[in-house]
Amino acid sequence: MNKLSFKRHRRLRSTASIRALVSETKLTTDDLIYPLFIIEGEQIKQEVASMPGVYQLSIDYLVTEIAELIDLGIKAVMLFGIPKEKDPEGSGAYCHQGIVQRAIRQIKDLAPELLVISDTCLCEYTSHGHCGIVDKFGVINDSSLILYVKAAISQAQAGADIIAPSNMMDGCVAAIRKGLDDAGFLDVPIMSYSVKYASAFYGPFREAANSSPQFGNRLSYQMDPANRLEALREVESDIEEGTDLIIVKPALAYLDIMREIRNKINTPLVAYNVSGEYTMIKAAAINGWIDEQAIVLEQMIAMKRAGADLIITYFAKDLAKWLKKRRDHL
Repeated sequence: MNKLSFKRHRRLRSTASIRALVSETKLTTDDLIYPLFIIEGEQIKQEVASMPGVYQLSIDYLVTEIAELIDLGIKAVMLFGIPKEKDPEGSGAYCHQGIVQRAIRQIKDLAPELLVISDTCLCEYTSHGHCGIVDKFGVINDSSLILYVKAAISQAQAGADIIAPSNMMDGCVAAIRKGLDDAGFLDVPIMSYSVKYASAFYGPFREAANSSPQFGNRLSYQMDPANRLEALREVESDIEEGTDLIIVKPALAYLDIMREIRNKINTPLVAYNVSGEYTMIKAAAINGWIDEQAIVLEQMIAMKRAGADLIITYFAKDLAKWLKKRRDHL
């Protein structure tokens, strides 16, 4: 054996401390954004049937929820609203007393330091479930932009730290940036869902947010999963229009897209670990088929390795606990 010449790579894998020291990819609670579903009413804490551990919460439950998140070290949340009433124009999305606007104010009263990202879409608020104004031909792009500007301004007025348009309407970032600037919110960033595929992985979210389309589908405005170059065009356009952060959604089936985007841009990149990705792991774990903690941590590292700076995930609470446990054992 002493005549063989080879490299001993295992030297840097020999102990937990050495592995931690040379780890190329790091995951911390600072990387995590936790989605919250806020529903109108009182004393509501209703588990989403297809998303174990995820709840629709009324505003009065935010006191305990936000305290838990702060204790876990989670520094950012993304808000989705579930209104009592819907209409064709989704007016609840831009109402001063809308469910998300009230939730933003409540969270900022409870924890001013917690970063509040407001999802800016109409689908939870429209009676037809689409992400804009519709006519017999489909979703009307330019007329919908007017409503998105109103929604973004109302969320910023309520205290949102970041506006996150998720509708995939052409020109939405440009319209919202101008609207925010004209309203005096020059320093409020935009986190655009620049790359949002028409994915089958969104099913459980639509139950959680009560946002399933009542007719047709979203193929005319969300992206074809077969397309790679289109994602690069969308990102380029949103950066030109003024977005400050880029979301790729879903995450796991599109790690190649995320890496290609990261190779071309320096804008902060956000992976959305979506509901279907969450549900599959939870279901398998409940049945005892997998090691949930090991698989989730491995998948989060994959997203970071692919180029994500931040991760929106329903696993954020679990991850915060696992990461603390892992630190304590090093």
